[in-house]
Amino acid sequence: MRRLLLAASVLLFAASAFGQAKAEYTDVVYRSGALRIEAYLYKPDGDGPFPVVIYNHGSRDGRERVSVPFQYVGSMLNKAGYVVLVPERRGYGKSDGVTWREETRNDPSRLVPRLQAEADDVIASIDYLRTLPFADTKRMGIMGWSFGGIVTMFASSRGNTFLVAVDQAGGSLSWDFNPLLRAGLTSAASKSTTPTLFMVAKNDRTTSSITTLASIFERRAVTHQLRIYEPFTPSTGAEAVAPGHLIFSSQGATLWENDVVQFLDRYLKKTEPK
Repeated sequence: MRRLLLAASVLLFAASAFGQAKAEYTDVVYRSGALRIEAYLYKPDGDGPFPVVIYNHGSRDGRERVSVPFQYVGSMLNKAGYVVLVPERRGYGKSDGVTWREETRNDPSRLVPRLQAEADDVIASIDYLRTLPFADTKRMGIMGWSFGGIVTMFASSRGNTFLVAVDQAGGSLSWDFNPLLRAGLTSAASKSTTPTLFMVAKNDRTTSSITTLASIFERRAVTHQLRIYEPFTPSTGAEAVAPGHLIFSSQGATLWENDVVQFLDRYLKKTEPK
């Protein structure tokens, strides 16, 4: 059981913060039910309205209450013309609630309900985004890494609110150890109609959490792309997680930035007929 929890949780602060670009953001708070959720808001230059991407982060054991605004994501997507909102998951940063580890108490059956509740928190941010005159919430995408990829799949499978989704190694650290999580993710993939970009590196703990969902989309003829990257060697953090998992930290961002932006642009950018 401890192996399950360790595999599912580790996303080092050092890996996520390493080499972050200097992007300006506003620290905001919105409500999700009884909880106050902290989030980081990135706005491109100009009046907009701009399409929106919500980015869902992974876990960071031992550094849960450290604020991590994921500036490399905010910077790359601002540069591409997107408003970006990065919510701190409940129990992280200044967000209310306990961490997933405290709530699940080593019981794998509690993990999926917990992450579904985090998907509720993400969807709750839309009411806040609708108050922003520069944010076009009719053109909205969702993206996430690791546990954030799981939350992304859960949220995007609930309807057509999001026009596009990006799943970066969602569930790859826990896929082999938690059959209930596998069932939850396959169920989400079986319901989703959201065009999705699935991404993973060959030397992550497993590629199955990504390839299985992509296969479900293929069978259902739901628009998707699958990107499996060559083995990745990070400069820091490899001792705690599978090295390939850290390709989606700032250390590997240059390897996947174009793939993400091009996929988002296809569904969120209005193009004038030539």
